[in-house]
Amino acid sequence: MAGLEMRRFGKTGREVTCVGLGGEGVLRTYGRHAEANAVITEALNQGITYFDSAKAYAGSEDYYGEVWVPHPDLRAPVFQASKSASRSHEGAETDLMETLRRMGIETLDLWQIHDVRTFADIRDIEGEGGALAAFVEAKEMGIVRSIGVTGHHDPDVLSHAVETWPVDAVMMPVNPVEGGPGGFLHTTLDIAREQGIAVIGMKVLGGSNYITPDAGVTPETLVRYALAQEISVAIVGCSTPAEVQALAAAGRSGPLSDDEAAALVEAFRPYVRELAYYRGPR
Repeated sequence: MAGLEMRRFGKTGREVTCVGLGGEGVLRTYGRHAEANAVITEALNQGITYFDSAKAYAGSEDYYGEVWVPHPDLRAPVFQASKSASRSHEGAETDLMETLRRMGIETLDLWQIHDVRTFADIRDIEGEGGALAAFVEAKEMGIVRSIGVTGHHDPDVLSHAVETWPVDAVMMPVNPVEGGPGGFLHTTLDIAREQGIAVIGMKVLGGSNYITPDAGVTPETLVRYALAQEISVAIVGCSTPAEVQALAAAGRSGPLSDDEAAALVEAFRPYVRELAYYRGPR
């Protein structure tokens, strides 16, 4: 089985596989321990090194802990990420300690300020007593190796965070809907590239809403579109080992050509407003 392409994770000095296991799918559940274990194990078997989760994602952190605690040798080479949506310093600190406890680990590879939607969020996070200071302190103390920010509502809001906060990574939507004018790929991605930080692609399949096999738009096509962008890793939530295998296979297929990617953007252009559902009401 061919290995997955490794990509530089911004300025961190680390590399990760071009595709990663997202924190959605079976991981965003409670009580499905055997299924979650099978998905995580298959990702490891496929050579995937990037693993996503969040405190808000139901039992995702517990599921990882059920793998890492009895098998610390499996944890050592992977890049484990999680997130906190707390806007206060105290709340973020509490979330981090809970994340580490649930995962049974001492250090997180990437800790992200989760789901930044509005400039009011920005003010709360970066203001006095805000969460940003807790993230910076955790990195300075070595509890987390890198810090990041995530968002999928407003490119201008996320771009502000990328441009002004001392983050190592940004997670944002990477799909053909965002390839047109005004999308995240024409605003936030450019700023992230200027800053030299890692870019994590999410909403790659558009919650499966973009998959139209009759029109030639398959999950593989969408993953390969994401890989054609200047990103570090594309993450997809999986519910079965077979879905993990398909994700890894798409990663091994490599990026779409420039012409193929451009044609996909044009095919989606008439439907941008309704397909960018994750941005919320507009």
